[in-house]
Amino acid sequence: MEETINSTIDPACLQEPPLAMDVIKQLDAFGLCLYAMLTFMSCVSLLLYLEQCAYIYKKLPYPKKTTLMWISGAAPLIATMSCFGMWIPRAVMFTDMTSNCYFAVVVYKVLVLIIEEFGGTDAFLKRFSGKPFKIRTGPCCCCCLCLPRVPMSRRLFFYLKLGVLQYAILKTVLSLLSIVLWTNGNFDLADLEITGTAIWINPFIGILTIISLWPVAIIFMNTNSFLRDIKIVPKYALYQLILVLSQLQTSIINILALDGTIACAPPFSSQARGSMLSQQMMIMEMFIITLVNRPLYRRTYDELPSEAHDNDKNGEVALQTTLVEHDV
Repeated sequence: MEETINSTIDPACLQEPPLAMDVIKQLDAFGLCLYAMLTFMSCVSLLLYLEQCAYIYKKLPYPKKTTLMWISGAAPLIATMSCFGMWIPRAVMFTDMTSNCYFAVVVYKVLVLIIEEFGGTDAFLKRFSGKPFKIRTGPCCCCCLCLPRVPMSRRLFFYLKLGVLQYAILKTVLSLLSIVLWTNGNFDLADLEITGTAIWINPFIGILTIISLWPVAIIFMNTNSFLRDIKIVPKYALYQLILVLSQLQTSIINILALDGTIACAPPFSSQARGSMLSQQMMIMEMFIITLVNRPLYRRTYDELPSEAHDNDKNGEVALQTTLVEHDV
């Protein structure tokens, strides 16, 4: 029975991803136009980012400009790496690892950005020390309504920062380990046996990702009302969107390819074709995000109002509310 099934499968469907030249040779007119358009999108994304970096470097002070360059570079870098992976299918392992390692640092930089908007670590702790912080936020404890509010302290702040930093470090280390094992033939995403390395490394990375996202969500949910003027909400929303597209969407496509839902199309096997579709979708999505990100980051920033100003503003709002109620 197995021999009959294997005889009906195209041998190309059982091979490793094709070489770049083989991809170019099998492209028809529509394929060439598609690849050219996607390559153009990734190049435009990269050029817009480089121009934005030059603007930020000239207009903004250190260290804020470094943080903004890191965060705004997530979409262009992922688009560029996806373009390389689209043209060179056998390099997908390296391009995906590069994008994932970069984004692991971006997660940490988002937390750093929020803190820097308040003037740094000391100014942040001076402003929020002793104030209760809500910790029942996603992705870990959004449904745990019984969790109490925790007062902000230097120790809690250290733990929150450490929870994000561990992902940037361990993700890079595990990615390098995966590449080393892959070159030796010990790391294969299609190997779902209990003795395979991928079945152990990837779930562990998923746990690290969830742990790192929780501290960022805690800080954002408790401070975003003070940062509306610098458009922190759309920045955070786009960062979350990049996370979903680069991690969750890619994982879903890989699962569908491993399951055989995405059909083989010689010279691409099911897994290679799923990876190719993922790269093409990523280029288009990251190009759009780059265009949306541009007006959010390519701008100058006014100094954040002090805590006394916030208290006066809140007092004025409360007074106006009282007067309205009295008139009624």
